[in-house]
Amino acid sequence: MRTFAMSDPKPSRLITRIFSWIVSAFTWLILLIGVLWAFGALWFDLPKAVIPHAVAPVFFGVVVLAAILVRPRWRAKLGIAIGVILVMIWWFTLQPKQHRDWKQEVALTAHADVEGDIVTFHNVRNLEYRTVEDFTPHYDVRRLDLRNLRALDLFITYWGSPYMAHPIASYDFGPDGHICFSIETRPEKGEGYSALGGLYRQFEQIYVVADECDVIRVRTNYRKGEDVYLYRLNGPKLKESFMEYVRSVNELHETPRWYNAITNNCTTGIRHQRAVEERKPFDWRMLVNGFGDEMLYEESAIDRALPFAEFKKISHINPKANAADKDPDFSEKIRVGLPAMR
Repeated sequence: MRTFAMSDPKPSRLITRIFSWIVSAFTWLILLIGVLWAFGALWFDLPKAVIPHAVAPVFFGVVVLAAILVRPRWRAKLGIAIGVILVMIWWFTLQPKQHRDWKQEVALTAHADVEGDIVTFHNVRNLEYRTVEDFTPHYDVRRLDLRNLRALDLFITYWGSPYMAHPIASYDFGPDGHICFSIETRPEKGEGYSALGGLYRQFEQIYVVADECDVIRVRTNYRKGEDVYLYRLNGPKLKESFMEYVRSVNELHETPRWYNAITNNCTTGIRHQRAVEERKPFDWRMLVNGFGDEMLYEESAIDRALPFAEFKKISHINPKANAADKDPDFSEKIRVGLPAMR
């Protein structure tokens, strides 16, 4: 059997080749991720009315040809990296806008005035639905007394996949009623939601401030295939978290910002409505937020008197919402029999 002396160069050559291959493979992987991101940025965020949709496929084709034909390899990698960086530089110049041809249900942004314990919201949405697409717009002025603030409830809506959901926060002001905050995309007329588009600068963000008879009832009674669950939250500092929403609503009314399906979505937005020192550590279920209620249950942020599966079953409100429908006591009737709300 042959043994290698310390001076024998063959083992070191083998190690060098393996290391070189690993570095090369890692570099190509990083470039592939960058190219795929750049393709999406060009596909979703170039102005379609001005620049043809074919720009993204052409960019991808040029990258493939460069990877195959250009030698030495480092020149191909450098060229591809420069292409991705140029797309990134352009992408970061895109700015959100406050004034577009918005869909009617997101045409107005809410804002609030604060005078002592009185918070007055303008443009509180309360649409009168006949169907999802057919409704009469109503926007109200709501005067809320912080001294009446007594609870925070969380609605979680599923529209198909058990892995993804949409949370809506609802503050209970007793005699002043409930007011909801729904963090959503703000689509233009003719524009539909795209999960991939939500990763780019496709949509501005909006904080819909609404009555439960609007933002909840449209999901339980009019949209097909949506299931809504309702939970009473334990422990949050009600006034502080509510005023964080007020701050965010006023900021968005003055300065638009982009929605992002990962970094700035409906769930991460709720997390940001607490002071930094009070925010829970990041949890993967904040992204795969269909498990968000399970996370809250584990953290004792919602009632734990029942096993979670039984608790979730009881918290399903669609049948009660359909029965209440246009009843003025809609908010009270959907809460009948729910844990911690009896």
